[in-house]
Amino acid sequence: MTSKDLNMGDPSADHPMRSLLDSESGLNMPQRGEIREGRVARITSNEILVDVGAKSEGVISGRELESIDEPTRRSFAVDQNISVYVVDPEDRSGNIVLSYTKAREEKDWQTAEKLMETQEVYTGQIAGFNKGGLIVKVGNVRGFIPASQVSAARRRRAEGVEAPEQKWGKMVGEATQVKVIEVDRNRNRLILSERAASKETREAQKERLLAEIKPGDVRKGHVISLAEFGAFVDIGGADGLVHLSEISWKRVNHPNEVLKVGQEVEVEVLHVDRERKRIGLSLKRREADPWTVLQRKYQIGQLVQGTITKLTKFGAFARIEGEDDIEGLIHVSELAEGHIDHPKHAVSEGQQVTLRVLKIDPEKRRIGLSLKRVASAEYADKDYWEQVAASVDLDEVAMTGDDQDR
Repeated sequence: MTSKDLNMGDPSADHPMRSLLDSESGLNMPQRGEIREGRVARITSNEILVDVGAKSEGVISGRELESIDEPTRRSFAVDQNISVYVVDPEDRSGNIVLSYTKAREEKDWQTAEKLMETQEVYTGQIAGFNKGGLIVKVGNVRGFIPASQVSAARRRRAEGVEAPEQKWGKMVGEATQVKVIEVDRNRNRLILSERAASKETREAQKERLLAEIKPGDVRKGHVISLAEFGAFVDIGGADGLVHLSEISWKRVNHPNEVLKVGQEVEVEVLHVDRERKRIGLSLKRREADPWTVLQRKYQIGQLVQGTITKLTKFGAFARIEGEDDIEGLIHVSELAEGHIDHPKHAVSEGQQVTLRVLKIDPEKRRIGLSLKRVASAEYADKDYWEQVAASVDLDEVAMTGDDQDR
């Protein structure tokens, strides 16, 4: 019997007698579509020879090499073990044709199929997007998360945005957890769902976060919803509430005045209720307290410029010049030397006046001002030396300017 009889006219055909002869000779001939572990035997500029335990070495050809990224090609070394896919167990020249990229792709498809079968959650990274949704790679196979399968938290971040670059682009690089819901190798189709995975993974993340988080921690997150009483922020597995009073040091009537859904923010943890699974957060604690700054900026007895903003029976409120969000109280007894029945007899709303600082209480967030003590004799020395200091500074500036002119 000749080799022609064994091959039946096809050198790559799998013939029972060929298998018998191969087994008797101690060879384990590769089969088309098989993935094998091989050893790099030789590397040239246009091919890589791999020992796969057959009668001859297999070949990764130049065309195949071109499809492999440069860092991977440079990493190949003689005697290195690699996985290869058998494209052809014996081509017309008698070579075993191998593919490195197909081996990796085949393993990734097998991983996807196993994930589909077991419904395990896969943790990956958002690698790209198109107008229909997000792209996540399972190994080297591109998986697609349609917009309808994106998690509720991400959809809230994308609300009201039409352009894909603005809608999905900012999510590229973020971690995600998905389940495989469709695998079709023939159509090169791998469909993933973040929604299917989010419920169980989010519960696990929330439990883990509640166990480790503590007051004083600083976290980054995304605003996921707004309500009249505050804003809910996703801090990576759990939602925390930023109460209206903790959004800003400035007066805020509604969170939408300073925040929007999807916005990235940095928050400080105020309290953690593990039994009720609630987290209290603060935005304003990440900024300097303006009242602390005010205490350092102004001294008791200092003269300031202000604008009367509101009149009440017990006094008048004035906004200090340069401090848009700070108002001080001028008690009715500090408006004029003599007795007055109502502040309107001394000042009017919108009036600009010179005032003297009487007290600053950062804890109670109050500043006391006086109109009647602006020209008071008790501050005469202080005012005099402040004027002297100011005039000296002006003289120094003038002299410096003269010196430069000369």
